[in-house]
Amino acid sequence: MTNANARDFSLDTELEETVGWDEDEVLAVDERDGSDDDHDDHDEVEDFTSGYADEPDPEELTTGELDLAERHELRRVAGLRTDLEDITEVEYRQLRLERVVLVGVWTEGSVEDAENSMAELALLAETAGSEVLDAIYQRRQKPDPATYIGRGKVEGLKEIVAATGADTVICDGELAPSQLRNLEDRLKVKVVDRTALILDIFAQHAKSKEGQAQVELAQLTYLKQRLRGWGGNLSRQVGGRAAGGVGIGGRGPGETKIETDRRRINTRIAKLRRELREMKGTRDTKRQERRRHQVPAVAIAGYTNAGKSSLLNRLTGAGVLVEDALFATLDPTTRRTTTADGRVYTMSDTVGFVRHLPHQLVEAFRSTLEEVADADLVLHVVDGSHPDPEGQIAAVREVFAEIGADQVPELVVINKADAADPMVLARLQQREPHCVVVSAKTGEGIAEALGVVEGELPRPGVEFSALLPYERGDLINRLHQQGEIDSLEHTGDGTIVRGRANEDLAGELAAYALV
Repeated sequence: MTNANARDFSLDTELEETVGWDEDEVLAVDERDGSDDDHDDHDEVEDFTSGYADEPDPEELTTGELDLAERHELRRVAGLRTDLEDITEVEYRQLRLERVVLVGVWTEGSVEDAENSMAELALLAETAGSEVLDAIYQRRQKPDPATYIGRGKVEGLKEIVAATGADTVICDGELAPSQLRNLEDRLKVKVVDRTALILDIFAQHAKSKEGQAQVELAQLTYLKQRLRGWGGNLSRQVGGRAAGGVGIGGRGPGETKIETDRRRINTRIAKLRRELREMKGTRDTKRQERRRHQVPAVAIAGYTNAGKSSLLNRLTGAGVLVEDALFATLDPTTRRTTTADGRVYTMSDTVGFVRHLPHQLVEAFRSTLEEVADADLVLHVVDGSHPDPEGQIAAVREVFAEIGADQVPELVVINKADAADPMVLARLQQREPHCVVVSAKTGEGIAEALGVVEGELPRPGVEFSALLPYERGDLINRLHQQGEIDSLEHTGDGTIVRGRANEDLAGELAAYALV
């Protein structure tokens, strides 16, 4: 049965009725917005702009810029903090975002030296992600063996911690395990020394497999002597046959939890040292290859945040990470570059140094620091804008002596000339006659520094004079890269070359020597 009132359906008729619907909607929107302008879809497309055009192309960013962007993706937010734990029962202390109070003991030097040391400790704390609330230091002949600052000062420090709401105290020195335990028991907050603070920064910034293994080795070596036990309730109880059949009276605590933890740490340390020896073999192989070809090596070393990575980027275009922070880069970077006359040499960036650099780090990073000891020239970078550049120079040279690099030729590069006081620069130039003043940021003095570096590189020691056939163009190329050419003349019989070369290359040229 069909409906008599239903009209016949026609697709063409239905489509004709929809004509003009879009225009009616546009007019209705105009009436609501009070706009009488004619709308043109083409104009709307032309007026539309995408925000993606303003963003840099990821392919055009250097490796350092990508690493810096990745480091800044996640930021710690102040004020978001969990409730305090019972710090007396924390076995493994690790820095979080904390509100900290700095404590120092001034045993020698001037008041200015003490203030510079506390300012550096504050920068280290901020680099680790902490918020510095207050700082105190005192004059003592030597730190108190029980509490580092003395019993009376501990009570005053406890009041400061309670008033500021701090949850961490950072001491400007390496605390003994007993000092650490006594301070935490009395202050009821976490206590961290300078060594643990630096180790935490290294753990945050290490990227390569070798760097992470070196940092973990240093952390475990530091932690092994500072384990906190949970008491005998976690001991392995022995008795009866397990105690050798002594029976009643022979039962007692067996191997405690702290002993098992220490044994596990020793096992992990042994494994890390084996892995680092294997990685050191790879590094030694590369170094021996450069020695075989007698490629000169230049090492950039100096105090942390002195501008070593910026100088490497300026000299070689390496594009490594640059950040105004302490220990921003830990992994060494080696780049191949050439002198003005075509000689090839390498330039390496190394980890930065700091006052009282933890001994564990020097031992763990010894394979990396050997780059400095095996170099033909060390560029000792100094921050000319620092309040105490002479102290930085002394601290770096102290590490040089510890790793056996004090006999390597040294060129002092005073960086940040654009921000330094001219009087300070003049004083440093008078103190260090063999130096250059540069600004890695603006490029000032870079050309002069390159000229000095090229002049300091070892020169080939064997003079030669040879007539090379034209088919031995490979020897001409090697002379440009590894030797020095004084004169070059093309003749009908070949190329007459005079200059200096190393012993291996001079031996190959002997067959074509001119009589």
